[in-house]
Amino acid sequence: MNLRRKSGVGRFIFLLMAILILAGCTRLAILHFYRAAYPVHYRETVLACARERGLAPELVFAVIHCESGFDHQAVSHVEARGLMQITEDTFEWARWRMGDDEDRTFGDMFEPETNIRYGTAILSLLTEEFKGEREVLAAYHAGWGNVKNWLAREEYSRDGSTLDYIPFGDTRAYVAKVLQTKKIYSQLYQF
Repeated sequence: MNLRRKSGVGRFIFLLMAILILAGCTRLAILHFYRAAYPVHYRETVLACARERGLAPELVFAVIHCESGFDHQAVSHVEARGLMQITEDTFEWARWRMGDDEDRTFGDMFEPETNIRYGTAILSLLTEEFKGEREVLAAYHAGWGNVKNWLAREEYSRDGSTLDYIPFGDTRAYVAKVLQTKKIYSQLYQF
């Protein structure tokens, strides 16, 4: 009987170890899957630009993921270009606000480093203007003027600085998607 007990304990330990190994492998496989779905392409550029602009890197990665899926040649239906989907008017505004006297053109928005540099500058400028990430992301998507208008209207903002409701459905969905994606990046990576 003592031998059987030892044999049973040995099998139990073996089975437990096998389960733990499989669980660990499954966890690693899931982590690998999520990291493949939420990549950190252009990592050094994003980290440097985010640091320079005082932005959370996971926010920048989330915007890139949602805007272009890391396709530096992406062009939207409104002719926004590159990784962070910058329109020509926004490019000109950011260039002026940044005091950029280099010979940059809107065509340079297809260059990943340039696009990330401008996109993070735009996010930073909007962060100086608006109270929270929801408002910053709404302005990034729908425009500074729209968010200013919504904040001035009581049906969208009770306090004039926080949006209680985003009236554009596509902007509301965009903000929710970027914030959820940012949360995933925060859980997957240590920046």
